Amino acid sequence: MAAPFFSTPFQPFVYQSPQDAVTPFQILGGEAQIVQIMLKPQEKIIAKPGSMCYMSGSIQMENVYATENEAGVWQWLFGKNTTSIVLHNTGTTDGFVGIAAPSLARILPIDLAKFGGEILCQPDAFLCSINDVKVSNTIDQRPRNLVASAEGFLRQKISGQGLAFVVGGGSVVQKNLEVGETLAVDVPSIIAVSSTVNIQIKYNGPMRRVVFGNDNLVTAVLTGPGIVFIQSMPFHRLSQRIARAVTSPNMRDNPKFFIQIAIFFFLAYVVVVSSLILTDI
Repeated sequence: MAAPFFSTPFQPFVYQSPQDAVTPFQILGGEAQIVQIMLKPQEKIIAKPGSMCYMSGSIQMENVYATENEAGVWQWLFGKNTTSIVLHNTGTTDGFVGIAAPSLARILPIDLAKFGGEILCQPDAFLCSINDVKVSNTIDQRPRNLVASAEGFLRQKISGQGLAFVVGGGSVVQKNLEVGETLAVDVPSIIAVSSTVNIQIKYNGPMRRVVFGNDNLVTAVLTGPGIVFIQSMPFHRLSQRIARAVTSPNMRDNPKFFIQIAIFFFLAYVVVVSSLILTDI
């Protein structure tokens, strides 16, 4: 008998911590994935607020403030969460938790012990974690790396020796950079990079591109060694395309509207003045 059309691939995994504790988990679905984590009695996981999809009856959920957040005020100012949820199995039998990706995204399990205990991510990449994992937000202090968006200078640092789950929109590509090898990537398309990768921000083209175009203006030049995870559809880009498809163009979709109108009237003024001068002559 053929499988029903709505069946999804079953991908069982087992994570073994440095303390030899074994935690089974599985990633379900194709595009908007769910990670289901099995919890033994008294085990717990940390997750992003609003990511819990389902859980067994023995699981207790608590919302806590992330006190280790090094850039909590900045994160709050840019509309990002400053809290986390703790899912704790308080029962005497094994339980389970289903954590869902916040959009049409894929879930990537990353064993931090294999990344030197630290990776850098986009601010919203972290989904949940098992065992010793710390999530903090750091600000890039180098002026040349400041760009006009939260994703440009507010970076999420995930450290520890546990297992972290991060999300990437659309298709996800992994690039392994050798020593000295460089790769240019559109800034919003970066999900995560190893801490050993050097990041340099590059502005593409002259100033007129800032006025007449807003795509691929800023590129990150990554230099190895290290690993880079790249997403094909960042969430903010997806939301912009949906907004443009369902609404008429306005200031929200075209923030450069006033600049374009000002340039139009300036050119019209130049043409009128020039015509008057030539007429007098």
